[in-house]
Amino acid sequence: MRQNRKTAAIVQTQAENAGAQEIARQLANGFEKRGWRVRQIFFFRRTDSFDNDPNVLFCAKERPSNLIGVLKMMSELYKEFRREKPDVIVTLQHYGNLIGAPIARLAGKSIIIANQLTPAPLVPAPVAFADKIIGSIGFYDHIVVNSAQTESEYRAYPASYAKLLTRIDHGFLDKSADLSKSEARAQLGLPQGVPLLGCAARLHPLKQVDLAIRVLTESRDQHLALAGQGQERPKLEALAISLGVRDRAHFLGELGTAQMGAFLASLDCFIFPSAAETFGLAPVEAAQAGVPIVVNDIEILREVLAVEGEPCALFVDARNTAAFAQAICRLLSDAELRTKLTNLGRRLSERYPLDAMIDDYVRLAVPA
Repeated sequence: MRQNRKTAAIVQTQAENAGAQEIARQLANGFEKRGWRVRQIFFFRRTDSFDNDPNVLFCAKERPSNLIGVLKMMSELYKEFRREKPDVIVTLQHYGNLIGAPIARLAGKSIIIANQLTPAPLVPAPVAFADKIIGSIGFYDHIVVNSAQTESEYRAYPASYAKLLTRIDHGFLDKSADLSKSEARAQLGLPQGVPLLGCAARLHPLKQVDLAIRVLTESRDQHLALAGQGQERPKLEALAISLGVRDRAHFLGELGTAQMGAFLASLDCFIFPSAAETFGLAPVEAAQAGVPIVVNDIEILREVLAVEGEPCALFVDARNTAAFAQAICRLLSDAELRTKLTNLGRRLSERYPLDAMIDDYVRLAVPA
């Protein structure tokens, strides 16, 4: 039975619930539904979000802290490729590409699909240089980018690299939940009867979650629910205390898919102050779930958060706390504007269908 099924391996750095891992999860589910055998491989385990999946391998139990640990991790990856002999290997994120592709080439003859999920200007210079080299000399068979802006950034790479680029926009799972606002808040332990803002993001400096917390200083009645984990949580909690808003900032930690549905159903407004994205999966999911959204005014979000040229969000420079807060208040008070934006947002699944994304990856995975 196994010999008659093709195998796909999906490889990335760390196991947690974040945007790149959500894409990996949907790719795995999509390949399986199309009859493939799938292995999800993480260099190391960061949270328990993938612990119960039998088709997951952690090359290391935690992030390696020294060269010996890195070499052991890479050895486990090599042994996995040799043992499973995947027909296609999809690598995600810049370190997933840089480490995964050469080891895959060394281990066998898999088709390698690299996936660029980091804006090119934000990739560390040594990593970007190495990626250009291995991409240009044939370690990748295909390189996927997920938006027009991201494609334009990587088109500036050497011609031998750029010719491998394929644009596949992210499809996504509709995370709407059949819950009332009060039911959703009760499920997550969030306050009832208050204007509730929400932000879902890894707690990392690039996501600028501190700017979401600062919004609370502009309104005494608003609360903020934060979904996500990461290294910045102690600093963010300290910031909330220093600003006198800790009682209105609710840190929910990492949420699973079902919990994210309740999280979105609980909100009056979703805010997203991230400084840079290649797509922006979190606000897309929020808009599709019918939550009005205010996001940082960056080019990629203007590209992605639109339907037939019409924006389905308000765009404001998140560094201007007063202006960002004013946009939120405008959205909360203007029912007509909310209706217009949420109706448009619910159509994002038409623009980014999940099945189309999976089909495009499968086409790359099967030689012509």
